[in-house]
Amino acid sequence: MKNFKNSHMLVIFIGALLLCSLAAITNAENVAPTKNIFAERPLIHVLGPSPAISPSAESSAIDSSVLESCDVLKDTNGTWYWYYHATSKDKDRWPEGYRICAATSKNPLGPWEKYENNPVLEHGKEGEWDQDVVACACLLKKSAYNIHSHNAIYYMWYWSDGKIGLATADNPLGPWKKYENNPVMDWGDEPGVYPGSVTKIGNMFYMFVQSPVSLQDQGPFCIATAYKPEGPWTRYEDLYKRRDKRGYAAPKPKGPWTKHEINPVMTPGDWGAWDDGGYSEACARYHEGVFHCVYGGTKAPKVESLGYAWSFDGIDWHKYQANPVVPLSRVPDASGFAEVHCYVEGPYIYVFHTLRYYTGEGTARGLGSYPGWDTEDLAVQVLTIDPHFKVSFPVLMMDSLGPKQSSRIQACLPVGLEAASKLAIATECTYDSDAKAGLRLHVRGSDDGVHCDTVDMFTFDIDLQPGKAVRKTVNLSPNSKFAKVVVENLDRSEAVKSLNVTATVGN
Repeated sequence: MKNFKNSHMLVIFIGALLLCSLAAITNAENVAPTKNIFAERPLIHVLGPSPAISPSAESSAIDSSVLESCDVLKDTNGTWYWYYHATSKDKDRWPEGYRICAATSKNPLGPWEKYENNPVLEHGKEGEWDQDVVACACLLKKSAYNIHSHNAIYYMWYWSDGKIGLATADNPLGPWKKYENNPVMDWGDEPGVYPGSVTKIGNMFYMFVQSPVSLQDQGPFCIATAYKPEGPWTRYEDLYKRRDKRGYAAPKPKGPWTKHEINPVMTPGDWGAWDDGGYSEACARYHEGVFHCVYGGTKAPKVESLGYAWSFDGIDWHKYQANPVVPLSRVPDASGFAEVHCYVEGPYIYVFHTLRYYTGEGTARGLGSYPGWDTEDLAVQVLTIDPHFKVSFPVLMMDSLGPKQSSRIQACLPVGLEAASKLAIATECTYDSDAKAGLRLHVRGSDDGVHCDTVDMFTFDIDLQPGKAVRKTVNLSPNSKFAKVVVENLDRSEAVKSLNVTATVGN
């Protein structure tokens, strides 16, 4: 009987241990992370396609004048959607004011194809709150964030006249339907607030915004919260309960979306720091328990480098100790990085931003004597913690290269080699059935990515196969900060079609 009792007690004890272990495993899923691997390892910058999207050449196009980056959405079918606001040179067809457009790709580094029916979101009608401009789109997909309160699949928050509105759609390219009770947020300050991103954690929506906005479009970062895509803030969330011990009270509802009581959550650097001039609007991307933010920080008005910061709760932010992660000198001919958005995937952070150029001939619109910019494109940078990274993107794409013609070196995107020890050039083309000679590639070095050597670093030929599509990859070991490619058609009478040159850099 005694042995039976001991055995019985042993079974109970083991069972209790198993239950405790199961409880620990279950609770572990809900424990906030305390580490961020992107902050613990060196962040390596790899130059991406700069530019990736440029204004359309046709003046009648909706985006023939100014482009500025909005949010990026990766859908479950593997398609990437890059939203941007744009203006047109044709003021008769497209009256003044930003409209929201979109481009798609199967790869975050492109090539990107503009949606043929842009814009995806148009101005409101005369007399409506958004009649003059729609810009700064932020996107969420319902299935990815378990949004139960609506039938729509996709959600877009956008800016107009200092306020923020909401639109919904069943397709990332629309048609988008504006919420009937827009705007959903009125920050109350002039010139308002620029939204950077929206994410949902548990039952709470977080909107990361830039406010207040200075005349130079710079400012600190703030947080607003809601329990529905359109608001209102109606419940008391655990985040604020956890913070009560630090003396912060729960915010009181003040409208459809509520400003957090301890705003701003990230302020410009101390005087003399690289980012003491403030920030351009940026998104906070939530990934595996961590908020990641890559942002344009300024030392002078409208001259931004890229910095990285992270947070475990969206409130307490930590700046990367080796900021700026992308100084201006890393991107050829750049004078600033603005409207910065990011996407975290594996050991990579893809950074989507406006790429600004300046030659010193003008002044920025509405900024008096402050330096201006001549053109703006959209570009992508890559940050990685993988020392054995491998990054590929197209650097030259031509429908046709005529007989005895060479591509212009300006047509090739710069390939950054500062962080890379290896370079592979892959060339694809289609030869005419009557072709008698093939292609010759000239790889040239550069110290700044703009002015290239006139002497080749490497030269190689693409084998001739008349009437066939050809692909050839050549591995190189360059000794230069940047590289560009010139393609020469050696044939005297036949053009080469569908020319595509891709660069792969890595370690």
